This record gives sequence, structure tokens and C-alpha cells, in this order.
Amino acid sequence: MINRVLIVGLGSIGKRHLRLARMLLPNADIRILRHQTNATKDSPENSNGCFYNIKEAADFSPQLAVIANPAPFHIDIANVLAEIGTHILIEKPLSTSLNGIKELIETCKKKNIVLLIGYNLRFSLSLKHFRGLLEKGIIGNVLSVRCEVGQYLPTWRPELDYRKSVSANRKLGGGVLFELSHEIDYLNWIFGNIEWTQAKLSHQSGLEIDVEDSAHIIFGFVPKTNDHQIIGTANLDFIRHDATRICIAIGENGSLRWNGLTGEVSIYEPRVKKWVDVYSHQDQRDDTYLAEWENFIACIIGNETPLVSGKDGLKVLQIIESIKLSTLSNGQKSMVSG
Repeated sequence: MINRVLIVGLGSIGKRHLRLARMLLPNADIRILRHQTNATKDSPENSNGCFYNIKEAADFSPQLAVIANPAPFHIDIANVLAEIGTHILIEKPLSTSLNGIKELIETCKKKNIVLLIGYNLRFSLSLKHFRGLLEKGIIGNVLSVRCEVGQYLPTWRPELDYRKSVSANRKLGGGVLFELSHEIDYLNWIFGNIEWTQAKLSHQSGLEIDVEDSAHIIFGFVPKTNDHQIIGTANLDFIRHDATRICIAIGENGSLRWNGLTGEVSIYEPRVKKWVDVYSHQDQRDDTYLAEWENFIACIIGNETPLVSGKDGLKVLQIIESIKLSTLSNGQKSMVSG
């Protein structure tokens, strides 16, 4: 039985995890680790109280923890919790550098600790259906992939000043590469390991941020058994007013499209020369996070394995490092390490 839960960070995503933890574990003692020592001493809604340093939190001996503070601080906290045997869900991205990650993964393996990374889009029913249809060969061999995601940053959380958000600040792990790294994760999950990248990162807009607001990326995937290499592109941005999240796989026998905002999967059939909807399920705001929590708990009690492992989170960071190297070399091809 899970009796002690720790939520690290109480931003918007931390509050969501706190609410879901209370829903799924109504009788647990749920505590918050937060950095604001001058915050009200009243317990936040759905919690049993707060800690203000990692020692207090470790002395609580949580059985599971969700690390939802800014990404540059994930690994230090995760290492402390892993050493005392806490199962860990780390919000995406796993970190903003590769430092300490392999050691954390090894500690979790040695201590038989569940380590789940919060790329919750993998739990989207429509994205799973999209992946399943591709695995069945519905459009034949995939030849190329197009991926786009973007939304005007000030409209993400209109109740907050975007300039103070994690997304806008380099020291907190902001920028489109980290904030929109869901796309990097699911492309690697669906189409196979990304082998190399070519990229250009830029600050195109007048947004008052110190990070890139646009990324234009070309991916080369590890060739399949027939030696054909899938080439993909991804455009990530904070600047477009027409919010978009879409992926199109172009195959020998047609194209398959996933719309992440509407939950629609459509196929373009050359025979009829039009797009035909084959699946539709629009996830509500909590659906993918709830499924993620259910996977996390099932892993802890021994019935499942993490859908998004520590190694998956590490792979995304290795790809991001490759993208940064490419943009520093004026778009030259950069191999992905590991």
C-alpha cells in the first residue's frame, strides 16, 4: 500500500499531479517540497503539508515522488530520493544536461526503483492508434515524416506573465527544445531511433525571452532492415497564433495524419484522392496524466513496466544535444550519441 507521497514543485504541473495523487490515493499522506520558504504555512489544497528542504523531504521517506520543479534541478533531487528507495516520476524533460543521468538510471536499476519520465503524450489514445496503424503497415513502408507543433507563448497560461514562466527563461530550462520535446520523444518512439540531426534554432519574434522561440530540425532515423532511412522534419515554435500539433507519415501507399489537438487520425487514400478519418478521440486535459499515473502505480506494484523509461528520457536529451551541436555548426549534420 502506498501511504507516503511527495510532490516536488507546486507550479501548474505540480498542482495537477497533486490533485491526481489525491484522487488515486485518497488516504495517503501527501507532502509538497517547495522552494518558497515565505509562502503561506497553510497546507495547499489536497496536501498534508510542505517541506522546504530536501533533507526534511527525505526524512519523510516517501514511497513515490513526482519531480515537477524546473528541469535543471531534477537530477540532484532525484538522486537523493533514489538513494532512499523512492519510486520516481520525473516531469519532462528529464534534465537540461546529460550530467548525472546515467548514474541515476543505474541507481534505480540497482535498487529496483521505478523511474518513469513524464512524456504523457505517449498515453494519448489517438497517438497510440496512429502508431498502431503504422506498425500494421496501413500506408506501406514509411518514407518520410513531417511534424509541427506551436502556440503563441503568452496564450499558454494567460493568467500568468509569460516572461516569468519556465518556458521563457534559460536558467529554468526554457526554450522550445526542452518545452516541446514531446515531439522528439514520440518521433523516436514511433519511427525508430534518431541517428543524426541537422537544425537551426532562433529567436524570431519580439517575445521578451532569453531562449529560442523556433526550431527547424531534420532527423535521420536508424535504417530498417531494407536499408531505407526515414528522413523526418520537425518545426517547433512559441510564435504561431494558430495553435497546432500535427504529425504526418508519408508512405508508399498513402499518408497517415495525427492531429494532437483534435485527437483525429486520418488517412489519405490515393484511390479516392481525399483524407478519410479512421479514428477520433479527443483527450480531456487530465486523461493522459491519469493514464501516466496508473502506469506508474502499476509499475510499483509489479504488474507493468514504464511506458517511458529513464533511458527514453536520456535519449531525448542526447538528441537535443545533437540539435544544439548542429545549430552551432551552421546546420551541419550532427550524430546522436549513445
